[in-house]
Amino acid sequence: MLIAPPLTPDEIRRYERHLTLAEVGVEGQLRLKAARVLCVGAGGLGSPALLYLAAAGVGAIGIVEADRVEASNLQRQVIYGTPDVGRSKLEAARERVGAINPLVRIEAHETRFGAGNALSLVSAFDIVLDGTDNFPTRYLVNDACVLAGRPNVSGSIARFEGQVSVFATADGPCYRCLHPEPPPAGLIPSCAEGGVLGVLPGIIGTIQATEAVKLILGLGASLTGRLLIYDALRMRFREIALPKDPDCPICGSAPTIREVAAYDDVTCAAEPARARSESQGRESTIMANEPASAFEDEITVEELKSRMDAGSAPVIIDVREPNEFQICRIPGAVLIPMRELPSRVGELDRDSEIVLQCRSGSRSANATAWLRHQGFGGARNLVGGILEWIDKVDPSQPKY
Repeated sequence: MLIAPPLTPDEIRRYERHLTLAEVGVEGQLRLKAARVLCVGAGGLGSPALLYLAAAGVGAIGIVEADRVEASNLQRQVIYGTPDVGRSKLEAARERVGAINPLVRIEAHETRFGAGNALSLVSAFDIVLDGTDNFPTRYLVNDACVLAGRPNVSGSIARFEGQVSVFATADGPCYRCLHPEPPPAGLIPSCAEGGVLGVLPGIIGTIQATEAVKLILGLGASLTGRLLIYDALRMRFREIALPKDPDCPICGSAPTIREVAAYDDVTCAAEPARARSESQGRESTIMANEPASAFEDEITVEELKSRMDAGSAPVIIDVREPNEFQICRIPGAVLIPMRELPSRVGELDRDSEIVLQCRSGSRSANATAWLRHQGFGGARNLVGGILEWIDKVDPSQPKY
């Protein structure tokens, strides 16, 4: 970490409440001023983290973001406002952070965080805050942090639960010590499919910012070696000890991963390994036996609509959740949530042609593969799910 120049009168006035803390003081504020923190993602987790890092006086804040603001972001991504819809997230976030504290430097990277730039981006900063919402980028962040020797303050959210830890410190575990490999594609519902309580990322992102500030100041006990789990419904925090895995493929005693590499896209969610409900665990176990691969047994929305118009429609099974079914649906579809499919499979005729459908086609692809494995040779997946149906067949229905 570089040595920062002395605090200016403006900085002394701005950070007065820090300076009166004996544990921080002028020396600690100078540490913050000299620090460089990279935020990968400026979404639900990055929003509160960026605001508080800037307010705290972190000298240089890097932002990696390539998306644009959508109306659906506003429920939880509090760094943006209604006028920002359609704008570059990077530009809107930089503007908002600058309004919070014009004394910090914003290093904006309007790009995807990928295998080609991960190591160079991470190496240019002292600490990395992972605010990503998908598994491929999460593994890239972890691997780059381990290889570059940078702490990784990692957070994840799904539905009503969040998780936080600090990975890739000198003696602590990395993300792969918890999850050595990504889950099969489509196994874990995305945030768009499973939903997320709007205030949840505010809590988790703020904890991430807290951990980053503590690392910079050298204060307290970090979450290194601990996985903090927050259950918003029960308003309960609990933690799990997370030791370093000596057999970890990247930070273990005999690593086999020596460079960053890209993964195929896998949907987002808080990790299921240690904190899933019984019903969700049962669904994951059953569906994981037949992960979606080539999607060989498919039907397009155009073909399905043509069959329906001709009076030869197949049986349509909607494997989404009831709350999703209430938003929009294909006429005639029968709701059998994916988690209930194993127990309700007896309701289906093995000799019938069955089309399985979800929001975008991922969950239904896994359900199709599982049904075919059970002897339902006529099971087919609807490509693109209800979103494709709305785009190409029935645009009058709302999308989510």
